[in-house]
Amino acid sequence: MLFSKDNPVSSDQTHNPLFTRRKLLNAVAACTGVMVLAACGGGSADDLAATDKRWRRNPAAATTAAASSTSVASSTQAAASTATSGTVVNASSFGVKADGVTNDRVALQKAIDGSVGKILLISGKVRIDSAGVDLRTNSHIRFATGASIKLLAHSTPSYQIMRMWDVNNVQIENAYLDGSKELNSATNDPNEGGQGMGLSIAGATNVTITSPTTINCWGDGVYIGNSYRTRTTPSNGVTITKHVSDGNRRQGATITSGSNITFDTPTWSNTKGTMPSAGLDIEPNDNNAVLQNIKVISPTTNNTRYGILVYLGALPGPVAKNVSIDITNHRDNAAYHVAYAVGGLQLNGRTVTGHITSDKPVYMHSALGFSKTDWDNAGPSVEVTNMTYTR
Repeated sequence: MLFSKDNPVSSDQTHNPLFTRRKLLNAVAACTGVMVLAACGGGSADDLAATDKRWRRNPAAATTAAASSTSVASSTQAAASTATSGTVVNASSFGVKADGVTNDRVALQKAIDGSVGKILLISGKVRIDSAGVDLRTNSHIRFATGASIKLLAHSTPSYQIMRMWDVNNVQIENAYLDGSKELNSATNDPNEGGQGMGLSIAGATNVTITSPTTINCWGDGVYIGNSYRTRTTPSNGVTITKHVSDGNRRQGATITSGSNITFDTPTWSNTKGTMPSAGLDIEPNDNNAVLQNIKVISPTTNNTRYGILVYLGALPGPVAKNVSIDITNHRDNAAYHVAYAVGGLQLNGRTVTGHITSDKPVYMHSALGFSKTDWDNAGPSVEVTNMTYTR
């Protein structure tokens, strides 16, 4: 079972709910020192066993959406340089009113399409509908001080405010995205939905996002995964610095597939509403996923069910996989279930190798510090070093 299967689709696409269940036995480490956990055992049982409702992506619909997005941008991208020119253009020059009332989505998309290779400056209180906008290859978006993009009232559990799907060389500075959870009339069922994303990155390369804030999303603040067009192309070369995520229902951030992915000094807080309610969830959807050179540097997680969750249940398959995930200086405050959990790997004759490390974590006032559950010890090594746990 997967704890956070993501199927980003637009609001008009079809969803097929799937119920899955897993049984987990916890092994909990709550001491200071060095722990090599390849053979860790014991600990107490908890409620990690859960029934979890999933939205499965309609492959045809997702592929159609990705192809449509690509065709719209093709003529613009053909003329674009491989880097921004430094020229700044204002979104207002494309008709974006940013008055906090007007639906600016169409005008904002025109501004994005018309500013490829330049810096698009977003000012004021931009409001858009839940269809969201698509960034293009060589898009460079800068938010002025106090600028925001917030969804208008809607009724969909599935959206992406800003999409980076199958694009290259994208930069975003100081984004402030609000999913308007309080304005969403979708069913507020903790086992239903969770696909409303702030920043959605799928099959993209060379993406740099500096100081983004994503709040009140129905699903995740940031989602990183495979292309929805090829289904086998991971996101590659994504660096997100100083991400602030607060009040999202499912995750502060999710990585389902990617190589050379870095989160530097993020703060993920107050995730609650649908499972697994993590600060960060690293969880592949299937054997097509890649988890290579994933670095999480000095993350802070506050008041989440899981501070950081790594769940590899769906990764084993006919293609052998090698995983490399390194977390340093994780600081968790008051996780109400587990500050850091790794689990779900059953190889059943398949091959998954590599390592998952966490060095110098500090877990404060968490229900549990570290949990390793349902783990095939022939898989990647799991190591936590220099841990401090204060109940």
